[in-house]
Amino acid sequence: MTGSYGLSRRPSVPASILKYYLYKGTKAVEFYRPIMYLFFLAQDLSFTQIVVLESIYNLTTVLGEIPTGYVGDRLGRRNSLLIGTALIAVTLLGIGLAGSFLAFAGLYVCWSMGYNFRSGSEDAWLYDTLTDDLSADQFAHVRGRGDAVALAIGAGAAVTGGYLGSLDLSLPWFVAAGVTALGVPVLLTVEDPETYEGSDTTLGFRQSLGIIRDVLSRSHIRALVLYYYVLYAAVTYLVFVFLQPVFETVVTDIGVPPTAIESLLGVFYAAYSLVGAALSYYTGVIKERVGMRVWFLLLPFLVGGALVGMYFVPLLALPTFLLARGLADVTQTFAGQYVNDRIETVGRATVLSAMAMVSGLTVIPFQLGSGVISDLVSPLFALAVAGIVLIGGSGAILLWEHPISE
Repeated sequence: MTGSYGLSRRPSVPASILKYYLYKGTKAVEFYRPIMYLFFLAQDLSFTQIVVLESIYNLTTVLGEIPTGYVGDRLGRRNSLLIGTALIAVTLLGIGLAGSFLAFAGLYVCWSMGYNFRSGSEDAWLYDTLTDDLSADQFAHVRGRGDAVALAIGAGAAVTGGYLGSLDLSLPWFVAAGVTALGVPVLLTVEDPETYEGSDTTLGFRQSLGIIRDVLSRSHIRALVLYYYVLYAAVTYLVFVFLQPVFETVVTDIGVPPTAIESLLGVFYAAYSLVGAALSYYTGVIKERVGMRVWFLLLPFLVGGALVGMYFVPLLALPTFLLARGLADVTQTFAGQYVNDRIETVGRATVLSAMAMVSGLTVIPFQLGSGVISDLVSPLFALAVAGIVLIGGSGAILLWEHPISE
């Protein structure tokens, strides 16, 4: 029965799913995330240069998503994940060793390409594997459990990264590179699913673009792209970018000494990950009890209202960040389930990469605009403006069409 899959109900979890959970556990972003922008500032980068690096990352995402998704459909999901994982591990090592803006810019291009190779292929591999071993209806449940594994491990990684950062801001990058590299031997033990192997995957590039046009021409998918992949994803990306400077401002205002910021950020990111892990673990239950349609109806107004509210009461920023983290992976999983249910195996990775490309393209003007507003006023004001845009834009889309069909 849909939604009943779990370790307690089904002891014999397919080996492919166990390997998927293990692979998710090697995503070591929480080691460096608590000290990421502090590290760049310590390398004498200005905040403007940091924003430019983020824009380079997203521009590379835009230019690389469809080609890498196409490669994922041609070479296989597993091989695409292998290339991406190896590239990310090498890039993290390079960032820890680099010391100039130009070096970071080149590494950011490689970093983005690594995630491009993984973005569409990961969900495409999981969806087709579930079609073989369980049921495609289990996608939200299994992906949610995988996110919970990654986030639970990330909680410990965040505390460790904060501590290592207090010793040397380069150390978290080196540890993250080593843990990410463990994903390579895990991926070498998995195979592409039979559903994928048995399909005609000899797509030409024009065919791939045709598939994308066909998918985006469907009204409910087009509405979801605008609602989630364009508007919501861009606004919540700003939340993650501005978390550290806002956190530092809020906690120092209540008397926390500046010398304790790195370690305290590690603890906060651990809590941040645990909230996300708890919600992700119950993704399947949320889907059954709440439903994706209600979830997407309420989501932007809840998050947008919280962003506006924390401008007037800055201390609200801390629970708002936890809320945004907790909702992020569940929402991404629901969007992936919805789109996967409406596309074919052939071209699946290409279409999912195209969705990520849309998000990457949209976030660039949001990013640059928020940087200017932050310099002129404050990051809190920039996030409040983003919240207003999220509420207003979401309301306009809903007047046109609900993004989730029955």
